[in-house]
Amino acid sequence: MTSDEIKDHLKQVKYPGFSRDIVSFGIVRSAGIFDGVVKVSLALTTNDPKVPLHLKTEVEKCLRALPGVNEILVEISVAPAKAPPTTVAATGGNLAGNSAAPRAIRYAVAIASGKGGVGKSTFSVNLAAALAQILTAQGSPHRVGLMDCDIYGPSVPLMMGIQGRPEVDGDSLVPLERHGVKVMSMGFLVDDNTPVVWRGPMIMKTIQQFVQNVRWGELEILLIDLPPGTGDAQLSLVQTLPLDGAIIVTTPQPAATNVARKGGLMFQKVNVPIIGVAENMSFFIDPAGNKHTLFGSGGGIITAERLGTVLLGQVPLIPDIREGGDSGTPIVVSQPASVAGQTFRDIATDLLARLAKPATVRM
Repeated sequence: MTSDEIKDHLKQVKYPGFSRDIVSFGIVRSAGIFDGVVKVSLALTTNDPKVPLHLKTEVEKCLRALPGVNEILVEISVAPAKAPPTTVAATGGNLAGNSAAPRAIRYAVAIASGKGGVGKSTFSVNLAAALAQILTAQGSPHRVGLMDCDIYGPSVPLMMGIQGRPEVDGDSLVPLERHGVKVMSMGFLVDDNTPVVWRGPMIMKTIQQFVQNVRWGELEILLIDLPPGTGDAQLSLVQTLPLDGAIIVTTPQPAATNVARKGGLMFQKVNVPIIGVAENMSFFIDPAGNKHTLFGSGGGIITAERLGTVLLGQVPLIPDIREGGDSGTPIVVSQPASVAGQTFRDIATDLLARLAKPATVRM
């Protein structure tokens, strides 16, 4: 029996108060069996002493049904969680939801890449602005949030054209807003000359606070711009906020698509559905109208096929997109009718349609 087979069996164990299992929450850190002894390691964040005991009992009960199991060892690492303040709960700011306050967000979608340098943050800000335009036209303004979880290199404030620091209301931060998007980023909390030199636990704590201690209000959709990789930030997010899906951003060449596929597989291992793949920097059109695939072609659709999902769109490589990011006005705002602007709006429309399908798993 393999570790993956044990984890598949543990998907029967639900986290108390949630319909999702402990594997999809990323709580199961390791699992294995040797000579009839099953050893499972769990890591969770809670202030309720009943939760670890409950999970230990349920895990043991679940594993006893496996053939060849003579002994079960369950190790649980518990980190204290800062409870969401009542002011947040009263205003619907608690995105994760608990027994006292329902989840105040309808859809939470991670934007990931696995590899750095593929334009993920540029994609995130344009997609967020496109979603805000669509929802405002439908009569639902101020319902889009963008959470910049790239703690070490936050670029969203520059790309959204936002300066300053968020106000503090009680124990909560009030996100800044521009282009119809509510934004929270580490870039608001440190100055330009202060590098963030943190280890994993601090990263995890910051992401938890961005979810639990920011007064987002009622949101239709929250986009989470993740840093490259498949480490602490990704696992902390999955444990803290139930995700409705993830979008994988890649450029066409194998150097990017190979890593993007691994990033997608990480989400699949924790039961977060892949909504689709977005191919960035897909092609360049010169002044004569000739199309050039500078980074190759076909990488986005191949990545989508290997992950069992769809290609949401191909974003062209044009200077106006870069200039929009540097100036703080995304191209979907400055040139909504351009090829790039329309591409982002098409992806946003497709995203909302896919999230609204009855088949979408919801908490």
